[in-house]
Amino acid sequence: MSLTGKSVFLRAVEKEDATKLMLWENNPKHWKITGTEVPFSFSSILEYIDQAQHIRTHGQLRMMICVVGTREPIGAIDLYQVDFKHLRAAVGILIADEDNKNHGFAFEALVLLENYATQILALHNIHCSIHSDNLASVGLFEKAGFLRVGLRKEWYLEKGIWLDEILYQKCLERKETKK
Repeated sequence: MSLTGKSVFLRAVEKEDATKLMLWENNPKHWKITGTEVPFSFSSILEYIDQAQHIRTHGQLRMMICVVGTREPIGAIDLYQVDFKHLRAAVGILIADEDNKNHGFAFEALVLLENYATQILALHNIHCSIHSDNLASVGLFEKAGFLRVGLRKEWYLEKGIWLDEILYQKCLERKETKK
């Protein structure tokens, strides 16, 4: 099973990614999505990297999204709230810079992650929650075959305005590999 597509590949987070992750995590533009209220320290990012690959211990896995050819990290994709009893996980994705958006990188990374979740982790369900004003994410997950399964009314308060939370889910099918 490959974690490489035509334009992007997924790889484990390395200590060398700490500075880039700190910039992404501490960017106030991303805080609305992540719920962050306080900046992360460099040492907390390093601690996170040490724990990020222990999916069965911490119920979470982050992979870097890198461009094929340049190998440059442009974002991250996460599985979190991983539940191996019920074979499900939440998914989150970030393409950090505006210049890298609208090129299909997020969609390709999501397809690669779905294959990994199905073939390696044997998950049956993945799901996500999206702010109702995040039309790019709504379009991404609908294009990837996620079904809208719920709506939480007035779930987020952003600058005095209430936003709904849209819930999406996808049941995964395991593809048999040829021997």
